[in-house]
Amino acid sequence: MSTLIPENFETVAPSEADALLARESSRLLATRKLNRRTSARIRFVDDGGGEAETVSVPTSALRLFLHLLTEMSQGHSVALIPTHAELTTQQAADILNVSRPYVVKLLDEGKIPSRAVGKYRRVRFDDLMAYKRKDDDARAKILDQLTAEAQELGMGY
Repeated sequence: MSTLIPENFETVAPSEADALLARESSRLLATRKLNRRTSARIRFVDDGGGEAETVSVPTSALRLFLHLLTEMSQGHSVALIPTHAELTTQQAADILNVSRPYVVKLLDEGKIPSRAVGKYRRVRFDDLMAYKRKDDDARAKILDQLTAEAQELGMGY
């Protein structure tokens, strides 16, 4: 089953206060030994002095939450997207930081798998990320080659 990311999908941009709180929270959470457990209990305490409530969650979710807090602590915007989610071509373009027509060209060339929904195309998030990793690796390899050539030619790099 696929999930379509809504057009009005938002990312969370942390304020300075949010970033500071995320930094403190991530430090405390990072000290916990999560790798040995399958689940952990979190205790929620109401600021108004109400009753505390304990919730059990998978440790994998806590590790993901720790990554989220770490990104927020650095002032980065965050979003949670399921890997099976389907994106519009515009959302895919936004993630790759390219134009929508360029993404359509990649789809037409078969470089990124997609499926048709009426007259529109949808791209799975995991397929988009696989393309991005492959493209990033190719760019890094070319950059390494250029650096090696510059060093051979004594260009000071």
